Amino acid sequence: MDKETFARLVIDSTNSLYRVSKSILQNDSDCEDAVSEAITIAFQKLDSLKKDEYAKTWLTRILIHECYHMRKQQSRITLFPHDGEGILNHKGHQENNGFMDVENYSDLYEAMGQLKEKQRLVLTLYYYEGYSIKEIGAIMGITQGTVKSRLGRARNQLKIFLEEESYV
Repeated sequence: MDKETFARLVIDSTNSLYRVSKSILQNDSDCEDAVSEAITIAFQKLDSLKKDEYAKTWLTRILIHECYHMRKQQSRITLFPHDGEGILNHKGHQENNGFMDVENYSDLYEAMGQLKEKQRLVLTLYYYEGYSIKEIGAIMGITQGTVKSRLGRARNQLKIFLEEESYV
């Protein structure tokens, strides 16, 4: 892949990469740092990409590794704080971060925040980013069966969370 093609990939994938990082990291600045670092790493290792058609998957995998690396360095445990410093403040609003311009989060978004990180990441990759089960398995380094079971559990949990919300 040449540098111009890589640049187009990065431009076309920025929002997607941000959403993936958001499913792992706490706050906007961490997500932006992870995306930037993943792009830098990918650019430096561009010659290791074997097939251009897998470039976005490859870049996403690098991003996921970078997110986990950053989280490990920072030793953070809480994924979705509600204290005004994380992605969602006590009024359900978020600051404009340059990637998404969202003022109010839906019940679905809040329910996704209650899921385990691995379930949330699988849902993000499958529904928001459009990766196949096989591709998600390759990105996350897990079997297709594990991807399917995480998707199933995540859907069931979302259903429970959303049903509880509608009765409150």
